[in-house]
Amino acid sequence: MTIRTTEPHGMTPLLPNFREPQALLAHMRSILAFYEPHAIDPTGGCYHFFKDDGTVYDRHTRHLVSSTRFVFNAAVSHRWFGTDVDDVAHALAFVRGAHARPNGYAWLIDWRDRRAEVLDGTHHCYGLAFVLLAQAHAADAGVPGALEGVDETFELMERRFWEPAQGLYADEISSEGVLSNYRGQNANMHACEAMLAAYAATGESRYIARALALAEGIVRRQASLAAGLVWEHYHADWTPDWDYNRHDRTNIFRPWGYQTGHLTEWAKLLLQLERRLGEAAPDWLLASARHLFDTAMQRGWDAEHGGLVYGFAPDGTVCDGDKYFWVQAESLAAAAWLAVRTGEETYWQHYDRLWAYAWEHFVDHRYGAWYRILSPINAPLSDEKSPAGKTDYHTLGACQDVLTALGVTPAMLSQVPA
Repeated sequence: MTIRTTEPHGMTPLLPNFREPQALLAHMRSILAFYEPHAIDPTGGCYHFFKDDGTVYDRHTRHLVSSTRFVFNAAVSHRWFGTDVDDVAHALAFVRGAHARPNGYAWLIDWRDRRAEVLDGTHHCYGLAFVLLAQAHAADAGVPGALEGVDETFELMERRFWEPAQGLYADEISSEGVLSNYRGQNANMHACEAMLAAYAATGESRYIARALALAEGIVRRQASLAAGLVWEHYHADWTPDWDYNRHDRTNIFRPWGYQTGHLTEWAKLLLQLERRLGEAAPDWLLASARHLFDTAMQRGWDAEHGGLVYGFAPDGTVCDGDKYFWVQAESLAAAAWLAVRTGEETYWQHYDRLWAYAWEHFVDHRYGAWYRILSPINAPLSDEKSPAGKTDYHTLGACQDVLTALGVTPAMLSQVPA
């Protein structure tokens, strides 16, 4: 791994007013511009590994999370900027072709000569949640077969992972079909996100009902076992596993500790769910969103160097002080939703502070997109801007989420000043 020895960027441009739709839209274009010249593999899907300057450093390894997130990215680009829907179809076809296996989707494959070799055939509910999200956004874009794919993916999740007694999804099934004893909140959080997208694409009530059930299961019932916050890891009976990955703080998908970004991401999802439910929304959605976000900012903000740390321990001490791009992005989106929902200027101040930090330290003003990870003092740790899993889905999604919070829709773009 080559470490950057220079500053992430030179002179930082003037910070735009990200309360204005045109600033958000311009930033979305700059993120997409980083990937557009490099990402699409004409033989299938997209490349997944990019250096700071966009150079592809692994042309064959494909991860289910990246494959599905590139569908989301293409759909966002089509929705807001009118790019070719064929890009959405191209990305989705790779998910449904190269990754698809009997009873699930391969987690990791090697793609060459238009053929996929399975490197890791484990079936993850987390992965299926992103397949559902991809199908839903592709369906919204009008990709043929995607609407049926929403239903098929939901039924697959239902059959393989749903645990009715707990009202939550299990996590992992081996390629041999053995269900793991591990249970986790992360798969359920992204399943909630996917259910909201499925509801938006189809209007079917079962998806919004499932989103509410997942939110209640994690944010109320499970949080009541973990000091009112969202703990990451559980045993098979859904009691907290306080030691899982305690000594693996850099684990990408299952880190130890309370994750500041997951607390704020849940806050955002709860408010999106509340808006979808309208008058039927329970009061606890807003109360919980405030609690999770406020706690994340109180315990996670680095008062000396800025930015939100990755995680903190049950005693409130920081357990991972590194700064991750997605944590800042999800948190600024949540701040905007809370600001709009409550009318309180404090949340706009959090929003502005998060953007100012990200603009200075995470946004690459030379090549575009965001850097993935920085040290606690905001020093670069790698020149790998976008290894498998990243794709800037979080940053694109955050900008889109803020636009949605502000009530801006693609149909209104002619009214937004350039």
